[in-house]
Amino acid sequence: QARSTLFEFFIQSPSSLTSNLEFTMKKTIHSRRIASSLLALAALAASGSVLAAGNAILAIGQQPETLDPYNTNTTMTTAVTKTFYEGLFQFDKDLKVRNVLAESYDVSKDGLVYTFKLRAGVKFHDGTEFNAAAVKTNLDRVMNPENRLLRATQFNRIAKVEAVNPLSLRITLKEPFGPFINSLAHASAAIISPAALQKWGKDIAFHPVGTGPFEFVEWKQTEAIVGKKFDGYWKKGYPKVDGVSWKPVLENNTRAAMLQTGEADFAYPLPYEQAAILKKVDKIEVVTTPSIIVRFLSFNMLQKPFDNPKVREAIGYAVNKEALAKVAFSGFAFPAQGFVPQGIQYAVKMDPIPYNPQKARDLLKEAGYPNGFETTLWSAYNNTTSQKVIQFVQQQLAQVGIKMQVQALEPGQRAEQVDSWPDPKTAKVRLYYTGWSSSTGEADWALRPLFATEAWAPKLNNMSFYSSPVTDGAIAKALVSVDDAEKAELYKTAQEQLAKDLPRIPLVTEQNLSAHSKRLSGVFVMPDGNINSDEIATQ
Repeated sequence: QARSTLFEFFIQSPSSLTSNLEFTMKKTIHSRRIASSLLALAALAASGSVLAAGNAILAIGQQPETLDPYNTNTTMTTAVTKTFYEGLFQFDKDLKVRNVLAESYDVSKDGLVYTFKLRAGVKFHDGTEFNAAAVKTNLDRVMNPENRLLRATQFNRIAKVEAVNPLSLRITLKEPFGPFINSLAHASAAIISPAALQKWGKDIAFHPVGTGPFEFVEWKQTEAIVGKKFDGYWKKGYPKVDGVSWKPVLENNTRAAMLQTGEADFAYPLPYEQAAILKKVDKIEVVTTPSIIVRFLSFNMLQKPFDNPKVREAIGYAVNKEALAKVAFSGFAFPAQGFVPQGIQYAVKMDPIPYNPQKARDLLKEAGYPNGFETTLWSAYNNTTSQKVIQFVQQQLAQVGIKMQVQALEPGQRAEQVDSWPDPKTAKVRLYYTGWSSSTGEADWALRPLFATEAWAPKLNNMSFYSSPVTDGAIAKALVSVDDAEKAELYKTAQEQLAKDLPRIPLVTEQNLSAHSKRLSGVFVMPDGNINSDEIATQ
């Protein structure tokens, strides 16, 4: 009830919230932080455990749902899988492509045939050799429709893969595809040991075997995913630590407390409301970086009333994005400036839908809902920041007559009820709070997985079940265009059509906020919210 009152007060008087909100949050945070810290210290004392100098513990805000990089659309999950896996390429901290298991490549003049020279002397954790046949096995697997892997769409431009010789690979595309190398640099395009695939089958999701710097030890569900230094790693002198553990810690204040007690070396995302407090702790460094992460409110357009564009527009007017950024993100976010975030090539900067609850009520009346309606709002995430978001949205929409039940989904619920639901017509999702980052660093992956008809869930991430010939046509033509000016115009057309149709409401663009102990170095958050730990080291 206290939380409800807080949100209602803000909605009625946003300008007067600041001092009241800060007092309430600081008091709550302080109490929780003390309690969490005491619990963590008690656990350490009881177990006698301390951080070994050669091991690093990374506390993250989500529970990975799989360790199969081809079967996840979750950025944080691929941050973990990169511990064990590598691809032909990867992105650096600025989302520039660099070589990893591929030393070089050539492209035919027609843009259809890519020939790769592979790195020699690389072994998988199981001792088998990395070679062109291994790459072919992985790409053939993801392209096989019978496997129903979530990342299949990312590779559907491939016509065939050939192992020319052990260190030479040829990939032929169905049509020119400008972002192809970017797609191969994505963390999902990892190379899994073919021997391990044969041994484990679908259970490879729980038994990762790659060429990465760390070898899989164990996955204790909800506790930790543990890796140990791979002594046969091809990059001499790496890794620089003996082991790494990824600990899913859903409660924001607990992650912060773990840093202070020494139970973790790194925490992301950092609870926004605690940034100022943690900056005062000598042994901790707080890091803020720009992001390309956009948070959306998505509509199931196959279901009433969200098939009505006036209803969708009304909800856009009903949510105060600036207030949301302050309340849920403590100011470490700003109203989203369109469907594609700034920093991505071909992004069109747009003004956010302004906060106007009266306009929202008028639109609902025009749509035939003068008294509003009842519905449900799910969150794709169950961390405390996301819970704040859906509670805030619930309060905002109540002001225009829309009554909602809200639920933050557990990873298993999300996979079953949203990501993998087989029939769009019977999908139970209605309003859905989610997010996206163009992890390939270009506009295609910011648009096609979310808005193309071919990307309807469960195939990819079009949970709105949106379909527009204009949007589809612009995205498809841009994919095969080699002219920058033409591509810019096509992507502009797609984004302007989205602004008319509103299958999703862009809410905010986050800033990445992380913290690490000063004994740790070499770990940073990338613009898409992924984590790079290539240079991880401890003092």
